[in-house]
Amino acid sequence: MGIEVGDHIVARLREWGVEQVFGYPGDGIGGLVAAFGRAGNPAFVQTRHEEMAAFAATGFAKFSGRIGVCAATSGPGAIHLLNGLYDAKLDHAPVLALVGQTARGARGVGFQQEIDLQSLFKDVASEYLVEIDVPDQLPAALDRAIRVATTRSAPAVVIVPADVQQEQFRPPEVGFGHVGSSPPGDLHQARALPPKEDIAAAAHVLNHCTRPAILIGQGAHGAADEVFAVAERLGAGVAKALLGKDVLPDDIPFVTGSIGLLGTRPSYEMMRDCDALLIVGSNFPYTQFLPEPGTARAVQIDADGTRIGMRYPTDVNLIGDAASTLSALTEQLSTDRDPSWRDQIEKNVASWWETVERQAMLDADPVNPMRVVWELSSRLPEGAIVTADSGSSTTWYARCLRLRHGMRGSLSGTLASMGAAVPYAIGAKFAHPDRPVIALVGDGAMQMNGLTELLTIRRYRDRWPDQRLVVCVFHNNDLNQVTWELRAMSGAPKFTDSQELPDVSYAEIASAEGLTSIAVDRPEEVGPAWDQALSAHEPVLLDVRCDPEVPPIPPHATLEQIEHTAAAVLRGDPNAWHLLVQGAKTKARELFH
Repeated sequence: MGIEVGDHIVARLREWGVEQVFGYPGDGIGGLVAAFGRAGNPAFVQTRHEEMAAFAATGFAKFSGRIGVCAATSGPGAIHLLNGLYDAKLDHAPVLALVGQTARGARGVGFQQEIDLQSLFKDVASEYLVEIDVPDQLPAALDRAIRVATTRSAPAVVIVPADVQQEQFRPPEVGFGHVGSSPPGDLHQARALPPKEDIAAAAHVLNHCTRPAILIGQGAHGAADEVFAVAERLGAGVAKALLGKDVLPDDIPFVTGSIGLLGTRPSYEMMRDCDALLIVGSNFPYTQFLPEPGTARAVQIDADGTRIGMRYPTDVNLIGDAASTLSALTEQLSTDRDPSWRDQIEKNVASWWETVERQAMLDADPVNPMRVVWELSSRLPEGAIVTADSGSSTTWYARCLRLRHGMRGSLSGTLASMGAAVPYAIGAKFAHPDRPVIALVGDGAMQMNGLTELLTIRRYRDRWPDQRLVVCVFHNNDLNQVTWELRAMSGAPKFTDSQELPDVSYAEIASAEGLTSIAVDRPEEVGPAWDQALSAHEPVLLDVRCDPEVPPIPPHATLEQIEHTAAAVLRGDPNAWHLLVQGAKTKARELFH
């Protein structure tokens, strides 16, 4: 007796090593859901919303290095996938989406939930998008989707109409018009190496500088040792784009930390003063935080030639695998360096961490949000994975969190979508069920979708040998990042109808959903609360009431930003006096010991 198409898809996913599919059921994927039920493996992980399924698949892909898979029904379910899939597209994560569609016989007559899925997904799945019209298209179409998603680090979408899922699967015949497929196997990225003359040209640029700087992004993952070796040869400091935060540990003395609006002063100063810049696997967009054009020569390394030379006028472009290219480059770098540049960088980094600690320990009303992350840093368990959401909490993640060797961290970097941290954390737990995971989430993102995903955490916690998953909510009743953007960029006071959030107890909601929770509203409780949460052998929600007026001041606040913030105060910001006091105290801790 044969098997249905849905059964073949599930079996083929198993052959590819897929262990779980994040999704939400519906009749548009009824045949596929039934096949998951018959097979038992891969497991169908039911999130509370299709968008969360796509985010969880993206988080799984980022933290595992393997393809993440999500599934949704036709119509509204398919539409809901888009945000998470765009996150995968823009951050270059391999994700496969299996999507249902109205039965073929009912198409073209305005049947319920019928939409043009080819048009809907043609941009987000620009690397590979296919609709299965007949069973013969399988397994070639599914195999190619997985191969394209994995090798291109991009989302791929396979649309399977509801009636096709329940047809009998028949292998493609041999002959004209029929396409077979090779068995699934391991996919390895080609370790491309640039031409020797290009590597020599890059070495020439770097050997003739005295103040070198390195900027790394997520493309440097897997090349941490090689980045370290080049930095040692050059006597350079290393700044990190947000998606590259976990490439090198923050306790290395010459790692200056994050760069940009959310970055550190040592990174800003190093970029300002360097005379050569080596960019490795980064497409960092904020050029105002890179060296002034004409003041530094530049070399860029990237596996994708389409991303070379986009942000800074580079002298030499090396298209190749980061690790292999850096190894070849290191052999040609001189070790004859004046140590004064590196010494100054390390001095600035040490001073910066002292500054962050002083800022974190400032009094606030009620809790300084910087302190929440500062207290976490020294308590991070070995092998911890940290996810961050989009908002002011991203600033504290970028500046205050000190990741050590073997730790991971990520967020919705390019799309910067709210609501990714909790489903990312769920994806991380399925990728590494034996490692502790911490999600840093603003209360806006928590109200948007995080609260419902606590139910997903409760449901699947028993599948994780290490059940530690701590969701920390920065509870300030404010859409804080936008509030500060209004002040600093538009000179507009806080508009409470837009910015204020309903006040709820996240701790009480988590308890009602069956999870352990801890509520914190005093500074001295922050450290013990982290101790309690991280020592628990179960998921925990940490509800910390934070001061919304602790300013996320950039490492170099411009005169225009200062003038706009002052204008916001003069125009009647409801918390004018408090924000002025907190801003002055925070900046003073940076400028004066």
